[in-house]
Amino acid sequence: MDTEGTHDARNTHSDHIPRPAAPPNPPPRPSVPPRASGSYGLSSGATTAGAAGRGGGVPQSPFMAWLGTPRVLAGPGVWAFDHKPKPKERPQEIAVPQLIAGAVVSFLCAWLIWSLLMNGYLGPYWKWPREVMLPDSWKTGNANIITSFVYMALILGAIIAVFGRVGRWPALFRRLISPVANRVWNRLPSWLAPKEPSALPGGQLVARAVLTLALVWFLWQWCIDKSTDSSLLMLQLENLTPASGDGASYFYYATSYSLIDLGVLLALFSRFACLPELRRRYVSPGRTPSDPALTPENGARLLQVDQAEWADLRAAGAPEAADRLASEARSGLMNDVDHTRIARAWQSVRAQPSRLPAFIDSVRKAGAAACLHPSGARDLPSRIARHDLLTSQVRIGTASEDVRNPYDRRGTGFALEPDVLGTSLLALGPAGSGKTARLVRPLVETLCLQALAGRAAVVSVGTAGSVSAPDDTFDAVIRIGQRDADCDLDLYGGTTDADEAAAILAEALVGDLVATMSGGDGRRAVTVLGQLLGPFQVANGRFPGVSELRELLDGSQEAMEGLRATLRAAGEGSALRELAARERQAERPGDPGVMLADRIALLDRPAFADFFDPSGRSRQVSLRSLDHPLRVRIDLPERGHADASRILARLVLAQFTECAVARTDRSVFACLVLDDASHVVTQEALRGLQRLRTANAGVVLTMRGLDEVPESLRGALLGAVGCRMAFAGVTVWDGARFAEVWGKAWVETRDVTDRQIVSDEPFTKVMHSIRRLVTGKNVTAKAVTVRTVERERWSASELANAVPPGHAVLSVTSVTGEAAPPVLVDLRP
Repeated sequence: MDTEGTHDARNTHSDHIPRPAAPPNPPPRPSVPPRASGSYGLSSGATTAGAAGRGGGVPQSPFMAWLGTPRVLAGPGVWAFDHKPKPKERPQEIAVPQLIAGAVVSFLCAWLIWSLLMNGYLGPYWKWPREVMLPDSWKTGNANIITSFVYMALILGAIIAVFGRVGRWPALFRRLISPVANRVWNRLPSWLAPKEPSALPGGQLVARAVLTLALVWFLWQWCIDKSTDSSLLMLQLENLTPASGDGASYFYYATSYSLIDLGVLLALFSRFACLPELRRRYVSPGRTPSDPALTPENGARLLQVDQAEWADLRAAGAPEAADRLASEARSGLMNDVDHTRIARAWQSVRAQPSRLPAFIDSVRKAGAAACLHPSGARDLPSRIARHDLLTSQVRIGTASEDVRNPYDRRGTGFALEPDVLGTSLLALGPAGSGKTARLVRPLVETLCLQALAGRAAVVSVGTAGSVSAPDDTFDAVIRIGQRDADCDLDLYGGTTDADEAAAILAEALVGDLVATMSGGDGRRAVTVLGQLLGPFQVANGRFPGVSELRELLDGSQEAMEGLRATLRAAGEGSALRELAARERQAERPGDPGVMLADRIALLDRPAFADFFDPSGRSRQVSLRSLDHPLRVRIDLPERGHADASRILARLVLAQFTECAVARTDRSVFACLVLDDASHVVTQEALRGLQRLRTANAGVVLTMRGLDEVPESLRGALLGAVGCRMAFAGVTVWDGARFAEVWGKAWVETRDVTDRQIVSDEPFTKVMHSIRRLVTGKNVTAKAVTVRTVERERWSASELANAVPPGHAVLSVTSVTGEAAPPVLVDLRP
């Protein structure tokens, strides 16, 4: 079983699918791991930390480290791979000198109260709860010593808790001591202090804990050794034991300071012992390091990932196949594309259990290379972006630490996925702002990876000078206008319905001129093409080529007579009536046929002589195959054929929207990436974009400015797409459109005003005069007014002038309707 049926579609012509010359045979089990062209979305530090295995010190493959990394789903646009949700927004931090002063004052107050209690200056009243609550038998002998110690420890703990909170001791520790400790910790060797304790194997974790506890025990024994006069405990007792030296006092102080010494030692060495990781892994294995932040307030949830054990496959009665896949995953013979592809095939098996024997047989023969893509590829030749195929995300940048960004998004990764691309994306920015390099190329790359995994179909349209990916990344590359091209584009989108073909072709030819045509829409153009395509198909069994269609639209007598004679010989009376109606309408003024003939003549050029041939002599690619994991790149003519390029771009967009909606199997996400969509957006295109949300498909459009869209359609375009992206350098006029569609938000503003103080009191006047003489300023009082007002999330001026180079403001919306506010994203690597 090569593809497990997951790459097959229903009601599709197989001759329109670009496949290899021969079906790939199941490859033998590889002896070396597949070449890794990326780090599976891992950063350099995470990759290094994940190099250690989980048992026996065996190095762990990057694939297993990638698979074992937690993924937190925190909303649309958030990079889920190893995402750590930020805690609730803290108030404005207090200055360090103020923190130190408060901590010192609170400590002195706590020390004063404790001294007053210990020396009896506050009377016996503070001991009253103990005297009342405890029975008399506990107030004599050793029991009295123990209860006194416990009660005094409780009082001391309450004093520390109260004054520690008043003096903000935890904040002072976090601001001053914790950074120094972290810097010292990070400078330790990697084997001594790994950056990620979760990457350590279980044996090493236990060994570190045992060695640390043994060291703490020996140090503690040295501290409490009574025979050593210089021990830490003896030094403490010499200064703190009362002069009377009674046994009760000595026992109290010895016990308390022994516990204090032990607590200090444990606190110092707990991080080296990795005690939190041991507790998470063995005491509460259901929790992960990210769990404490997964609160209902931020809406985040953890994506549970099967650690390459394939438990579902075992439960279905295929333990041999599960063992084979688990073994190759641990040995490094599997990559992320293999895992995602086989998981996708397993989903199809669960939907159709009759495929289970073939699936098991394929896994038994090929292992991680089972259920291959028709091209036989298991990875792309190279990767330029960070991908996570488990969540189908590609990271395009990082949210900036900007005050205009929401607090929970600052510093987090920003990613795109099919769930948000299904609402379509519009990217606006001048030339050189990074639309192709920083948006189109990562998107095309991740869609090609998902196509290899059987999850997506991608069609990339651009010019030959700005290719989105190398040729070997695609199954078919259509270079329109180049005679050495291997593939051709189907002019009619693979349809056999004349009316549907007429609607698609009319949209491509005159879709941008609908407003200027009589009747106000393109229905007359569709009628004209239908009156010609239908009879020609009946007479010849195919649709006309570009030259043949041009002759028919021009009203060539020779072409019309030849077509009429063929129809008479075949006895097609209805087709003859259609042709006669076309001839009568051609004589009326304002007939759309003249405009259609002029537009189709742009494609009837010597440069395009070998293209758009419907006779079947060339290898044509049809977008009717979008329910297959297809990878197609279409290179439009770059120079000298600007109008023809726009017609072809509208043609591809019209075919894509029509074919994506008409699919019977929508399990494969279909995406059209249209780089430079100048003069492509029309009324019919907007209607098609709105229908793609429910068809598991989307379109990515890039433009230099909204002036390339008719003015009447600019607002409708921004409303039809769910993802909007404004690059650095947009104009104020375009920024105003984005600001309008992003709306407003309630914000809290603080207005500070200075008011001069005027006093009638003599002493106050004298003091004010002295202060004015020293400072040179009048005595004023500040008045702070806090208001909640509604303001634009991003104003037109901010979008035009405040977006740094290499950045963009991006808002996304998922197909389920979950929207994220616009975020300033740093797109630089």
